[in-house]
Parts: sequence; C-alpha cells; structure tokens
Amino acid sequence: LALIKQNRGEEIDLDTIPLDDKTTFELFSQGQTVGVFQFESAGMQDYLKKLQPNSINDLVAMNALYRPGPMNMIGDFISRKHGKQRIDYLHPSLEAILRETYGIIVYQEQVIKITSEIAGFTLARADLMRRAMGKKDKSLMAELKKEFVAGATQKGIHRKLAAEIFDLIEKFASYGFNKSHSVAYSIIAYQTAYLKAHYPAEIMAAILTSEIGNTDKIVLLINDCRKNGIHVLPPDVNEGASTFVVSRDGIRFGLSAVKNVGGNAVESIVRERERGGPFETLFDFCRRVDLRVVNRKTIESLIQAGAFDTLDRNRARLFEGLDKALSYAQNYQAHAIRGQSSLFDYSPIQRTSPMTPTFPEVAE
Repeated sequence: LALIKQNRGEEIDLDTIPLDDKTTFELFSQGQTVGVFQFESAGMQDYLKKLQPNSINDLVAMNALYRPGPMNMIGDFISRKHGKQRIDYLHPSLEAILRETYGIIVYQEQVIKITSEIAGFTLARADLMRRAMGKKDKSLMAELKKEFVAGATQKGIHRKLAAEIFDLIEKFASYGFNKSHSVAYSIIAYQTAYLKAHYPAEIMAAILTSEIGNTDKIVLLINDCRKNGIHVLPPDVNEGASTFVVSRDGIRFGLSAVKNVGGNAVESIVRERERGGPFETLFDFCRRVDLRVVNRKTIESLIQAGAFDTLDRNRARLFEGLDKALSYAQNYQAHAIRGQSSLFDYSPIQRTSPMTPTFPEVAE
C-alpha cells in the first residue's frame, strides 16, 4: 500500500474495495495466484482453473476443502457448481443450510446447524456432537446418535432417514473446517489478489521483500513476475535500496537479497549515494563507502549480481581492478581519518583510465 501511494499517489482502503471485482476473479480463475495467501500451491491453482470462482463464497469453500480429508470432495463440488452433477438433499430442511456449498457439508457451522434443525439439539449440544465426531469418541457418538434419531423422529422425520442424516454428518464432521476461519483467510486472499490484479508490480515487490531471506521463494516469485510481463531488474548500487522497489522499468532487485550483502552494508551504500550523488566508478564507490562493513566479499557479490553493470558492464574488468580500487580507497580513507583529507569529498577524481586513478597528492 505504501508503494502504491509512493508510485501512483493512490491511497487504497482494503476494507472498501469491491468484493465482486471481475478482474480479481479472472486472476483466480486463471490460477495466477503465486503470492496469494492460501491459494498459491500448484494443486490449488489447478483446482481454481476448473472451479472458475466468481464469488467470495466459492473462495471460502475452496479454502476449506483444500485440506487433507475434504480434498476428495473438491471434484464433486466443482461438478455441482457447473451443473454437471445433480444436487440432492436427504431432507428439504437441508437445502437452506447446504445450498451455498452445492449440497456438500463443508463447514463445522453447517454440522451444528443441521443437528439443531433436524434433531432439535441446542447449539451447545450440537457443538458437543461435532467435537465428539472430530475426536471419534465412539461411546459418546453412540449415545448422541440415539439422541439425534429420537429428536428427529419427534420432528416428524422417519427413523431410517434420521439415521442416514446422522451418518452423513458423521462422515463430514471429522474433517469439517471452521467457516469463520475460512472466511477470514479468504478475505485476506481476495485483498491480496485484488492488489495483484490491479497493482502487480507493487504487490510483487512487497511480497519479494517479505521473502528476502528465502532464495527458493524469491526464484519462484521472480519467475512469476516474468511470466506476467513484470521485469525484475538486477540490483544497482545507484538505484537499489535494501528492499525490492518499483522503478520506471519494473521491480529493482533488493540489495539485501544479494548473498553476502548485509543490512549494514546496504545502509552504508545508500547513505553515501544520497549524500554524495551517484557512484561514478568502482574506485569512487570504494572511496566513499565504509569498507569496514562493505568488505571485499560484499563488493565481489555485488559485482557478480550485476549491481555495478551501470558503471561498467565488463564484470571481469571490475574484478581485475578490485584490488587496486580497495588499496586506493583504504589509503584515501586512512588519510581522511587522520584529518589529512576529507572523507566526503565528492569532487570528481581525475583518472587516466576508468580503472587506473591518478592518486591525489597527500601532504607529508
């Protein structure tokens, strides 16, 4: 949200975005959900393409079904949504409770509601039965089944049908997911997908930053960016920040995501760049940064990652000149510390070649 405000001048209130946004549901239907909370696994992406969700209710149900146990009902759920499989209800009173999930018991709340409607249980007693089913407490289940059938019979439901309904509930209650939990998950997922659908560069930069220490995840996210036409630019000592940021041409790789480059090193680089302007050469860079935190290994990693390409695209030449650059910079900084030169003198250094500086004279 901060990146969107910074880049586009728009302030987004996630609590007021439309929950029926067509572009967002197209993203779900295409399985473009890498980086979308709870919906980014390959298996989930395949199911979303088949489901073609067009409402929050579809997302809530899929979120609850995509778990060990209920996953075997996903195929039936999708077929029923698209009218390829008939929806049957054992009793008319079940329709109002199960209509949104196409006749399939998905949520724990549905188990409680059915038990209350069919057998006249109090909600507290119905929840006790749900918990007993989840724990597979056979003795308590046997007791509750008698109570359930008796209560249903008193409400005019045949004993055999009542027993069938109880067995149906028992089958699903052992893995039923909490709907209120699934709704919360799915709202967050929808908000994330909405941002990805409308502000793809900003949301992917934010997600990349959140995974900055996870190389495998960063590779996955970068591949998704490229797949969707978002350019991920290499790190750059003259533009990059610690985190992934959105630039004019795409997403700029975060300097902290480069191996062997720590936060203190990035802070030193950015601070010097902001105070003294862009770095002009490798020598200029080494002269100005704090070499106690931006050490040889850090600079070598930055060269390998392409962070100096805008200064000199020949990385082999940069490596070859690194010893001289460091030697020059250490000499320069040593004299600056002793007060014989200004460490933050930003006047251009005259050079006979890009890699061989003319060393400034130092007073004895």
